[in-house]
Amino acid sequence: MAISISVVLLLMVLAVIFLRSGGLKASHAMVCVLLGFFLAGTSMAPTIQDGLNATASVVGSLRP
Repeated sequence: MAISISVVLLLMVLAVIFLRSGGLKASHAMVCVLLGFFLAGTSMAPTIQDGLNATASVVGSLRP
């Protein structure tokens, strides 16, 4: 749960930065949000979640 909340917060921060810099239009952001909601309802959702969890564990295990 903590990983998904941090990913959501990171993506929200990036979306706000892109919106303010003019690199992302509000309509494009809405399409991305809708795509995320539709992907969450598909059979690909567990695979995407597993991939994100694996990536987070690899990044979390790295030491500078």
